[in-house]
Amino acid sequence: MRNGVTIGQAAAFVGVTVKTVRHYHKLGLVEEPERDSSGYRRYGSADLLRLVQVRTLAAAGVPLAEIGSVLNADATQLATALADVGRQLTERIEELIARRDTLDRLVDGDQALLGDRAVALLERMAGLGFPAGEVANAREGWILAKVLVPDGFDDYLAHVEHALDDPRYVALIKRAAEAAAWEPDDPRVAELATAMAEHYLANPAHLKIVTALQARTEAATRYTLIARHGEEQTSATTRAAAVFENELRAAGIHIPRPDAR
Repeated sequence: MRNGVTIGQAAAFVGVTVKTVRHYHKLGLVEEPERDSSGYRRYGSADLLRLVQVRTLAAAGVPLAEIGSVLNADATQLATALADVGRQLTERIEELIARRDTLDRLVDGDQALLGDRAVALLERMAGLGFPAGEVANAREGWILAKVLVPDGFDDYLAHVEHALDDPRYVALIKRAAEAAAWEPDDPRVAELATAMAEHYLANPAHLKIVTALQARTEAATRYTLIARHGEEQTSATTRAAAVFENELRAAGIHIPRPDAR
């Protein structure tokens, strides 16, 4: 073999590509052998050993930029460097596991976006007979609430959990869901809105469902995005919401106005 092997043979023996070997040369991780009389670079046993060391460290996750210092270190420094690399790999593994778990939860997107507590509440609403459309609307509204007012979201869910224990509240919300199919000028819209306002005012714990998020919201825009999510401008739901909010304002409850700045 004329005192060595060609770059192609060296790459094949070590288990990398010729391009990879040349990249190691470019980075200074492996010195290029001298050319023989025929003009070929010949890789000897020491070159192959160095290639194996670099490839092994790279495969173990050591950044290429750090491999040179690791290989050139003394025994104590090498042990310290490898321990440091091991720690970094552990951190990367934990990060990858967390990402995988997130992907697994995305199979059921609600868990990743809302968390287990909110998902359980949505399932509870469905079990209580809420229309699928109302559950879907609540889901989307809660996603917005979690993003726009993250520090108040858990408290908000706690208020909803408490309210769902009250059959009167459940009946009112189901009725409100039915109102989506009514005409905006249907007299039942104002009657329902008034009944809902009276219920909230008579039950301060339930009223927190309305006030808890907006109390943490400095801008009326955020409150409107959450409270009016899924409504059409001309819908009965929009009219009911307007009447409901005006009733609460008349009772001294602070509710941001959509056009406030």
